[in-house]
Amino acid sequence: MRSGVKVGVVGGVFAVVAGGVAYGGYNLWNGITGGSQDIGTRAAPRTGPLTGEEVTATARDFFAAWAGGEAERAGQLTNDPVTAGPALAAYREGAGVSEAEITAGTPTGAVVPFTVKATVTYEGVSKPWTYQSKLTVVRGESTGRPLVRWTPAVLHPKLTAGATLRTGEAKTPQVKAVDHRGVALPPEKYPSLVPVLDALRQRYGAKAGGEAGVETWIETADGTPGSTLLVLSAGKPGELRTTIDAGVQAAAEKAVKDFPKAAVAAVEPSTGAIRAVANNPASGFNTAFQGQQAPGSTMKIVSAAMMMRHGVAGPDDAVECPPTVEWDGYTFQNLDRFSTRGDLTNAFARSCNTAFIKAITPLKLKGIHNTALGDTARDWFGLGEVWSVGVTTSDGSVPESSGTETAASYIGQGRITMNALNMASVSATVKNGGFRQPYLVPRDVDGREFAEAEPLPGEVARGLRTMMNAAATAPQGTAREAMAGVPSPKGAKTGSAEVGDQADSNSWFTGYSGDLAAAAVVQSGGHGGDAAGPVVARVLKAG
Repeated sequence: MRSGVKVGVVGGVFAVVAGGVAYGGYNLWNGITGGSQDIGTRAAPRTGPLTGEEVTATARDFFAAWAGGEAERAGQLTNDPVTAGPALAAYREGAGVSEAEITAGTPTGAVVPFTVKATVTYEGVSKPWTYQSKLTVVRGESTGRPLVRWTPAVLHPKLTAGATLRTGEAKTPQVKAVDHRGVALPPEKYPSLVPVLDALRQRYGAKAGGEAGVETWIETADGTPGSTLLVLSAGKPGELRTTIDAGVQAAAEKAVKDFPKAAVAAVEPSTGAIRAVANNPASGFNTAFQGQQAPGSTMKIVSAAMMMRHGVAGPDDAVECPPTVEWDGYTFQNLDRFSTRGDLTNAFARSCNTAFIKAITPLKLKGIHNTALGDTARDWFGLGEVWSVGVTTSDGSVPESSGTETAASYIGQGRITMNALNMASVSATVKNGGFRQPYLVPRDVDGREFAEAEPLPGEVARGLRTMMNAAATAPQGTAREAMAGVPSPKGAKTGSAEVGDQADSNSWFTGYSGDLAAAAVVQSGGHGGDAAGPVVARVLKAG
């Protein structure tokens, strides 16, 4: 075996170590081809499940070739050598990895977890780099050989198709983000802000001043720099003032940690300034801003506005709330098939599905039942417009519907998609009496245009606040328990959204208190007041 490269097995865990000067070709005991048979022998392809020995040996050979800088040979140990070989070569050359130690953990079936301890070097500047990933061993379709299933995430868990690792002088300086009062927002204290700050840096880093440092980053297929993975030298960060409130953000970070998958956003109704955004998991996809999920009964805020807009019913008007209602051959029902009598405020507070679906009939007579909800959402709440927040967002969708989709849309199902930021904005619009586009960076930083909407008519705004307050305070209000300790004036709406074959509904909740509005979604959280409600309440109490 060549100097500088060694393979060891300690306590069932094997490691492959390659020094920066030892990149070169060699074969392990069972050959770089992944099998121990003589290459002149032509045996029939193996079939059936992989053995533990095949998984371990294949991973070991792959790690040895990778760590040894033998990109082509490592690629041949995968089921996609044409893609894997160049990607493995770029790992050393593009990412500047001068040393690498790969330690594999105990396999679980065909999945092998591993830890990479590398040294990245660029123009005399070096820094250690440690991360974890995993690979899966599969049987080759034509040869039956055990091979590594190739995906970019084998090299690094954040890599996606077409992306690559790069080390060099950063294209934009780092930014030191501060909240609206100038309080620093370090990512280690506010982990949910990491993807947000990455996006802000790419857009505003050059405007914030500072000097670029040396970094390792993910570069997308079109050459755009993405997430920073390692900072070799920091340079001089520029300062970027955001609308975040450090205290509200801290409360949001803590609140979402109570659930495996949760997102929350908070907005100041009078201005549209975003005061908090938090996700659990904290890294990766920003569900609070970019999620596209059915919002369930929180959408009844917009449906109630639509009903008032077209004279179907107001807060004090009597409405029917039977246990079930049929539309186009499909039966919709209330939770536990409850029924109640009274006005629209009572139906809203108790989240009566059937009362809102019955609103279709008078709108159908006018020929607008398939478009009225989307028109109201856009004209009064700014949903479906393009929001220039400062980072990428999904800005709500209420498409034209037909048949049972129309009935489902009135209670926040069907083809409607929203996220926590969208629904926080809905509550903010009600509290303020008009839409203010949410934003994370003031518009004067780059002169971008904000989305606009018509102000809510005074009677409609007052009616919605009455109904949301009843949901938060009335004896049978579905949001009452969650909002019990939240200061007045306050209002809220619960929601639960059924998702495909998911056993439990997604939990939704939106509400306001004073000059702060918030919304949350908890995946598989069940009833809105049980999971998402406490998340929103903790955020509102911090405002």
